[in-house]
Amino acid sequence: MHAEGFFQQAFVYLAAAVVSVPVARRLGLGSVLGYLIAGMLIGPFGLSLVGKEGVDVLHFAEFGVVMMLFLIGLELQPSLLWRLRASILGLGGLQVGATAAVIAAVAAVLGLGGRSAVAVGLILALSSTAIVLQTLKEKDLMKTGGGQASFSVLLFQDLAVIPILALLPLLAAAPPVADNSAHGPSWVEGLPGWAATAVVLSAVAAIVLAGRHLVRPAFRFIARAHVPEIFTAAALLLVIAIALLMSRVGLSPALGTFLAGVVLATSEYRHELEGDIEPFKALLLGLFFIAVGASIDFAQVAARPALVGGVVVGLMVVKLVVLLVLGRVFRLGLDQNLLFSVALAQGGEFAFVLFSFAVQRGVLAPELTTPLVAAVALSMAATPLAMLAWDRLLRRRLGTRERAEREPDAIAESHPVIIAGFGRFGTIVGRLLRASGIETTVLDLDSDHVELLRRLGHKVFYGDASRLDLLRAAGAESARVLVVAVDDPERVLEIVEIARKHFPHLEVLARASSRNHAYELLDAGVDRVFRESFDASLRVGVEAMRLLGVPGHEAHRRACTFRRHDERALRELKGVRGDQASYVRTVRHQTTELERLLRSDHERLDLERDAAWDSDALRRAYGRSEPEDGGLEAGA
Repeated sequence: MHAEGFFQQAFVYLAAAVVSVPVARRLGLGSVLGYLIAGMLIGPFGLSLVGKEGVDVLHFAEFGVVMMLFLIGLELQPSLLWRLRASILGLGGLQVGATAAVIAAVAAVLGLGGRSAVAVGLILALSSTAIVLQTLKEKDLMKTGGGQASFSVLLFQDLAVIPILALLPLLAAAPPVADNSAHGPSWVEGLPGWAATAVVLSAVAAIVLAGRHLVRPAFRFIARAHVPEIFTAAALLLVIAIALLMSRVGLSPALGTFLAGVVLATSEYRHELEGDIEPFKALLLGLFFIAVGASIDFAQVAARPALVGGVVVGLMVVKLVVLLVLGRVFRLGLDQNLLFSVALAQGGEFAFVLFSFAVQRGVLAPELTTPLVAAVALSMAATPLAMLAWDRLLRRRLGTRERAEREPDAIAESHPVIIAGFGRFGTIVGRLLRASGIETTVLDLDSDHVELLRRLGHKVFYGDASRLDLLRAAGAESARVLVVAVDDPERVLEIVEIARKHFPHLEVLARASSRNHAYELLDAGVDRVFRESFDASLRVGVEAMRLLGVPGHEAHRRACTFRRHDERALRELKGVRGDQASYVRTVRHQTTELERLLRSDHERLDLERDAAWDSDALRRAYGRSEPEDGGLEAGA
């Protein structure tokens, strides 16, 4: 492609992403669906702004998936993987086996030959690592029970690609189709089985040993050069080299880089590697999603809408049912089981590669794989919408009712404080009150989190605090304080509105996730609003001033002045936030006023009164290395 054509294509891809993704995020659809929609619009089956070269772009953009698996590996300690071995091997193995069997049986009933049915079942049993993990990360669900189960299954699926590639040629009913694509020579092609296995195991062992004994010294040497771009180049070189090695021995490049990431998870350069690779991963992953959207053949869909639509619905329903059953067997709570099942109910990006491979090997006919490829792409595009439905409908309604019916008398106590939400914010509040001898009634909506907290010794009840009956059961009519510490800003407002309407005597202390959220809570009549990062930010500011030589009492006094001023400003800005000009004018005025207050409030250090604030400042003031006799008397 000549230079002008390259820049034109780059312009189209970037413009589509810049326009579509922010719109999709504003509509609550997530960035993944935004990228997919952008690809559908610009693709050869949409506005035709890009042509058939989108297939080549898809292969190039798959490197984003490789980088994503490397970064995920960097976040995992080998000990964590060992703890997840039961879900990786057990849950993952059962999912692939059961789903493949059910799909193959359905395909056989519909008239497909036995070997072809098995091939289709194996390929469609896989899910999309890129879409699922990206969506879970965006919604902050990776650490939940459903998120961990999804990750375990996806990791096993990446492992399963290797034996599937080995098995497909054995299912061939026709001679292989000549493959003229240049994928490079394979080191295991033509070798006997034991030799191919030895080569594969040697490659894996080489990655592990090199990660432990060669890569770290190499990065240490490169870091001493103090040239950041060389470190970035070395990080990319590492990922590309591992991907190339895995391709040569017939393994998944994503699996190889994931393994390398796990090996380097304890390295002192882990954070530098993450920071250097993350921008490339995000860009290539977005390009991958656009290419997937562009690959959807709408002409094929329009020619056989009933067939393609039936395959999409049938595929997602079959996988959803199998996953629900397995989640139940592995004792996931209903809400987490629904998350797990909805997240993995689509086809995967490996299906594009495997269907092509199956056609080349004479396993499947091209006229069969064409609608299947379109159905897989459509199921991937439907996943963000399915996750949105889970978030807004299933999680808040079905999961809560199920748990409430199972434990109708779970809340049979009344305490002066009710805490709604026992995550990273509510846990600190609850522990402080409990240590101070103040009893609390705690509600949380994550069933698996509730079970974990109970094992840790906390008395926590499963329940949705936005439901009036559960608040009554928790003793809201006799309680004095309601602490709303839920993560979801919309649910915080729901809980506040119900509490203000039905229990006006309750003093409501509400967690605000942002300044705009604080405005909404103030509008709802909550006087005591606590921005979750405000106090920590003030403490950091105080510590920064102390390190720069400001006496401790002076830094603390400035922080107190800042707090009082900002709390007043928050209430003043609440009334003008709808008028942008007034809002900007008011903010600028308040900033000037705050600077004036801090300058006028600057006082000289009173050593006798404020020595306890900062002994280091006291030593500096007296010019001593150590204070004498407590350091409170002056001396030359």
